[in-house]
Amino acid sequence: MNDRTISQCRRCGTCCKKGGPALHVEDHFLVRDGKILAKDLFTIRKGEPSFDNIKRCLAPATTDIIKIRGVGEKWTCVFFEENTNGCMIYSNRPVECRALKCWDTSKIEMIYQADRLTRKDLFSDIRELYDLIREHQNVCSYEKLEIATGKLDGKERENALYEIEKIIRFDHHLRSFAVEKGKIDHLMIDFLFGRSLLKTVAAFGISAEMKENRLIIKPKSSGIFYESG
Repeated sequence: MNDRTISQCRRCGTCCKKGGPALHVEDHFLVRDGKILAKDLFTIRKGEPSFDNIKRCLAPATTDIIKIRGVGEKWTCVFFEENTNGCMIYSNRPVECRALKCWDTSKIEMIYQADRLTRKDLFSDIRELYDLIREHQNVCSYEKLEIATGKLDGKERENALYEIEKIIRFDHHLRSFAVEKGKIDHLMIDFLFGRSLLKTVAAFGISAEMKENRLIIKPKSSGIFYESG
């Protein structure tokens, strides 16, 4: 999109309020050198339905998308300064922020899908942690979740519910273990293991809730729910 009525940033804050940028390989040093802290990031995992800002539609992520998190439950970039409509890390802003011009989106469109930074880039040298990340990705893959939820209305419903339960429980317990036993800052969990499946399963037509050790799964297509614990 090109808007010839604008030729420079007006500091309106609109782009910052729509969500933080995704990081690319060029941004690796920002995390490595502590310019952007792990607690300020979250990961959209491969296969997770996510909004493509260029195509303007939901699509499964083809790789990790590591993004700067929002403020609370909002999408507004955590580094956006509301009082001045400025950026708290302007001199160290990621490549997407440098490329984005609302009056000419050609540059951001060119780099948007290219050379995205992944957890492998950041953690492959930390063997035990990266092995845990890989195990989580394997057990809790969105491909497995999509296959299982696709069987809920058929003869394999019970097996599908068991598979969904196994996936969600592994995700939930790993997060708790990492915080309680691994002493990992809880603010880093969504960066290391992606967003909680208790939230993201909604994209697959089900809701899930943990009450102590009881897991309640409810397909939105019916009033029937599945409970275990």
